[in-house]
Amino acid sequence: MGIYSVNKLIAETRRIAKEYRLATGKTLPVTPEIAINDAISILGMSPNDENIAGYDATYEVAGESLKIQIKGRVIFNEKRQGHRLGQIKTEQEWDAIILVIMNADFMPEEIYMAKRDEIMDVLEEKRKNNKKGAMTIAQFKLISELLWTEQNGLEQDVV
Repeated sequence: MGIYSVNKLIAETRRIAKEYRLATGKTLPVTPEIAINDAISILGMSPNDENIAGYDATYEVAGESLKIQIKGRVIFNEKRQGHRLGQIKTEQEWDAIILVIMNADFMPEEIYMAKRDEIMDVLEEKRKNNKKGAMTIAQFKLISELLWTEQNGLEQDVV
């Protein structure tokens, strides 16, 4: 373990990512790591310390241990539509995807979870329409459950 805590390092990463975007107009590729850290700490998940491909953490829900792929998306302009989820590793082993939506300061605002079956149904429908199988944030929200918000914390029926 280094001399800095992970929380301090993530806080500094948020600051640097924001400053870099302001200075260059480009985004540093740190959103996935920030999202993983936030989801694990906010939802009390267990990280995948064994580095088994396909999932980032395990999440105990209703007595069931789910393997979770964690995605993150920073929304810089809420007026812009069509924000995408990012690559979903359909060939790997996972039970659900958790999406951490962050503001321009790289701070979490909302966390959603969708189970594999619902995600695969949407992706299969997209493939039938000759699309790449990508999913928008709006589509993900439609099939997912809201777990946490910055304003309310954990939703009552979660856990």
